[in-house]
Amino acid sequence: MDRRITLDEGLSPVGRETLHDRVYAQLRRSLINGMFDAGDFLRIVDLADKLQTSTMPVREALRRLISEQALEALPNRTVRVPLITRERLDDLAHARTMIEGQIVALAIPHLAAKDFRILRQINSDCDRAFEEHDADVGYQTSELNQQFHFHIYHAARSQVLIPIVESLWLQSGPYIRAAAHIHNRQGGRAATNYHWALIDALERRDQEAAVLALSNDISRSFNLIRGTLDANGAQTGEEARYG
Repeated sequence: MDRRITLDEGLSPVGRETLHDRVYAQLRRSLINGMFDAGDFLRIVDLADKLQTSTMPVREALRRLISEQALEALPNRTVRVPLITRERLDDLAHARTMIEGQIVALAIPHLAAKDFRILRQINSDCDRAFEEHDADVGYQTSELNQQFHFHIYHAARSQVLIPIVESLWLQSGPYIRAAAHIHNRQGGRAATNYHWALIDALERRDQEAAVLALSNDISRSFNLIRGTLDANGAQTGEEARYG
């Protein structure tokens, strides 16, 4: 069913300088942080109006995001956030666990006391955001979650792996958003629990425990969706919309 997206504070007007790049960066950031539901149709005119720009930079940004597999072009020349499939869910979960586990292992020798103070502060801010539960909590916590993970990942000092991880996060955005909706309905373990376990393992330089905590953190979101698909009797390859 075609649904017009509701653009929220995740998108804001951009300035005139380096317009194409800024439009692309805003849309990319919103996708990474799960501001769009799987199945949302992105209309160029709507986006251009919200971003207060012409349609040309929006069209170019969407083209770039399609090439990065964050969006898909349909035969009728519309652009859509990909629907959730069991096959893609499993593929993304496996790729993220494998690659992000490796980058965490590489980061361990480079993390210092200052880094652990920063990670604790980010995680405490995230806990507070969940407790306050404001209307924009999803956007706040997504931003904080990204800050937390990428502070660790950048410590690995890998110019090759960081863009790969960013691409995986870009493709995972709709899945993380769907998982957040499911968690809000079902409740359960706090979203930051595995982050605290990860910090503890990193401080102890325990690579095995750190990779396990990270894997549990990543798997948690994908498992929420997987459980819902299984409960609905979905089979591999079936598509689903969450919102």
